[in-house]
Amino acid sequence: MAQVHTSSGLRALRGKAAITGVATYGCGEAPGSDDMLLLARAAHAAVAEAGLTMQDIDGLATCSVNATMWPMPVIEHLGINPNYVNGTMLGGSSFIAHLLPSIMALEAGQCKHVLVCYGSAQRSAAFGRKESTAARKFMDPQPFEHPFDPTMPVAAYAMAAARHMHQYGTTREQLAAVAVSARQWAQKNPEALMRDPLTIEQVLGARMVADPFTVRDCCLVTDGGGAFVLSRAEDAQRGPNAPIYVLGNATACWNRQISSMPDLTVTAASQSGAQAFAMAGLTAQDMDVVELYDAFTINTLLFLEDLGFVNKGEAGAFVASGAIAPGGSLPVNTNGGGLSCVHPGMYGIFALIEAVRQLRGNCGDRQVAGAQLALAHGNGGTLSSQATAILGTAATL
Repeated sequence: MAQVHTSSGLRALRGKAAITGVATYGCGEAPGSDDMLLLARAAHAAVAEAGLTMQDIDGLATCSVNATMWPMPVIEHLGINPNYVNGTMLGGSSFIAHLLPSIMALEAGQCKHVLVCYGSAQRSAAFGRKESTAARKFMDPQPFEHPFDPTMPVAAYAMAAARHMHQYGTTREQLAAVAVSARQWAQKNPEALMRDPLTIEQVLGARMVADPFTVRDCCLVTDGGGAFVLSRAEDAQRGPNAPIYVLGNATACWNRQISSMPDLTVTAASQSGAQAFAMAGLTAQDMDVVELYDAFTINTLLFLEDLGFVNKGEAGAFVASGAIAPGGSLPVNTNGGGLSCVHPGMYGIFALIEAVRQLRGNCGDRQVAGAQLALAHGNGGTLSSQATAILGTAATL
């Protein structure tokens, strides 16, 4: 089903824009905060890190689970007057999907600096999880699934995991190895919410949520804000930090409902990844660092396969070998990911921020030595929308 047709026009956009500032705020627990406060704090910090002020920001890309017209109050709250506004909402992949349209706007001269930002107080907000779930169902009707009232989204991902286990012999221990590897990275990250040691046995023995998943196979529920600034390459070079260039980006969506997936073991990441690599002129084997949207342990396996790092059905054994953990051959989710670091409703922007920090060499104990190329991948809905970004330092242009 994957389509790889990257035009020469998209190849011409390779390296034309760069990320000049990144920031997170309130990751983990932020009592007393709301979505806008977390977004605004992260946004101001990212803009300042880029060496800019809010008056320099003339492009905005943002979205929210709880508000359909979210860019409007964000514009009002930040006091900006953007010429380019993108409120596309594709779930957790949105902020990686925002890259290519923003690059096009920059290249067309519509704007010079795009702020991409997100905030969610999902853990601490007075608007509780039960009410949020009900609101999501109202905004996102799924006629073939909601009437049966499954526990979403975990039940959907559990189905994909069960199918992968049946089809390829993937084991519970291999899934658990994903969570253990993420925790080992999180222990090196002061920003991570969960840093206690974690073993395969502890993952398997944790509270069952949706067979085959225990609670440790599932992402965290946290607060957090994240933001980054995307600038034209010539402007990015004037900033205080080394620019991190966008070499490739693509988005793909084949379904909304898990029951509409053609194959529960193959996601649209096989399309978005192939197109992003084609735009960048690179392959999976060129990547030094990989940041994947790990809402559940099965995600990491599926995306390693669909993005071309291993063959279909081989990710379980690959992860169980220690390959993605600290000291392994392929550093994956070096901040601890959504499983151990942060997951405030939508995680994609945090994967991108971690990729930028790794390429800058700003990651302290978890730094991947000599990292020049990174992949950041976002997932939205129930294995629905997929967005892949290839980032590189100036040496990779």
